[in-house]
Amino acid sequence: MTTKTDDSASPLIESRYDLLSVFSGGEKPRERWRIGTEHEKFVYRVEDHRAPSWDEPGGIRDLLMGLTEFGWEPVLENGKVIALKGKDGNVSLEPAGQFELSGAPLENLHQSCAESGRHLQQCKEVGERLGLGFLGVGMWPDKTRDELPRMPKGRYKVMLNYMPKVDSLGLDMMLRTCTIQVNLDYSSEADMVKKFRVGLALQPVATALFANSPFTEGKPNGFKSFRSRIWEDTDPDRTGMLPFVFEDGFGYERYCDYMLDVPMYFVYRGGQYIDVAGRSFRDFLDGRLPELPGEKPTLTDWIDHLSTAFPEVRLKSFLEMRGADGGRWGRICALPALWVGLLYDDQSLEAAWDLVKHWNIEGREALRHQVPRLALEATTPDGETMQDFAARVLDIAAEGLTRRARLNSAGDNEGGFLDPLREVVSTGITPADRLLNKYEHEWGGDVSPIYEEFSF
Repeated sequence: MTTKTDDSASPLIESRYDLLSVFSGGEKPRERWRIGTEHEKFVYRVEDHRAPSWDEPGGIRDLLMGLTEFGWEPVLENGKVIALKGKDGNVSLEPAGQFELSGAPLENLHQSCAESGRHLQQCKEVGERLGLGFLGVGMWPDKTRDELPRMPKGRYKVMLNYMPKVDSLGLDMMLRTCTIQVNLDYSSEADMVKKFRVGLALQPVATALFANSPFTEGKPNGFKSFRSRIWEDTDPDRTGMLPFVFEDGFGYERYCDYMLDVPMYFVYRGGQYIDVAGRSFRDFLDGRLPELPGEKPTLTDWIDHLSTAFPEVRLKSFLEMRGADGGRWGRICALPALWVGLLYDDQSLEAAWDLVKHWNIEGREALRHQVPRLALEATTPDGETMQDFAARVLDIAAEGLTRRARLNSAGDNEGGFLDPLREVVSTGITPADRLLNKYEHEWGGDVSPIYEEFSF
């Protein structure tokens, strides 16, 4: 989740134009389009697989501070280091100490994958000294909520208090899941709309290909991606497939209205997060927040608020693709390859839209609901298996990457980063299927070997 790294003053919002300017301000010509990859992993004690707290010796705080030897600068909240910033982006903490790299905006996938590799090597080097390991899956395979620590971030305190009031699995989303995401640019409002629609309709493909969370508290949970299932019962006001995105006239204005209707979590003032959970940003615009009477929001307040909605695709000054489970190194590189191949080439974007433009709301929702349990065995609105459909999507992505022709020093384009996904569709075996097979056979019904076999 978002970590505040800039406390500088921000102008007051004077008009609706200011709200829309965040979206329009993200428009960039093609030559300035970048790739921002985000990935999370679980941190555990090697000796007993316990999730370390922030402040214990050799815990999360010490892990953060250990990384400063590589040039990372600490980000403090109330005197406590809760993130890092540096040339490779930001390192931040999820609510139970999941460790995230929010990578820098980079020109190509070769750079993005190298960045991920640097970060993971740094984590491993510091982790070895501290007795910490890093697990690449989509959900804690064995931990209960009560076994997990809480990180000292003010926004998380607000959210942890609010989540149980609105649905049943929000705490699991915060405490027990990990994801891989990619942030991508657009050139205009029309370009944003096309990319948003394609990305949203095809998120179930990413969920199926990256399905990697089949265990809860040490046992199979009946799903291939329980992380994805959790989002269906997290908070209906701020999650889902956003049917209005496919309606005529969708654009910045309509997404702005959606975000104005998403209940607030907090307002950040004087280094503190003020709990306004459930309040209306529209009331804030009118100076009618009971907690801040007469005070009106700044542009930073709006940007903060945009980070508190969690649909399958999210718009800020860029688009976030949010459907994938966490996974190991090759899959970190594969997720941006999938979406860059589909969305950063005009022919591929058009071909991908042709695949889904005739799907109706019911079909999209049915597929979204099927995939967490069935993954590649789900059926598209056209009656095609997800396995066959995903193969066609990967072909389109590969063609887009070939046309992009971003080559490394060996003369290879970016298409090789799709290889882990090619293997999934050719075998019909997702990461979750591999885990379940090991659990049932090699591991004898014990999930603990996952720490040795699926760590970074």
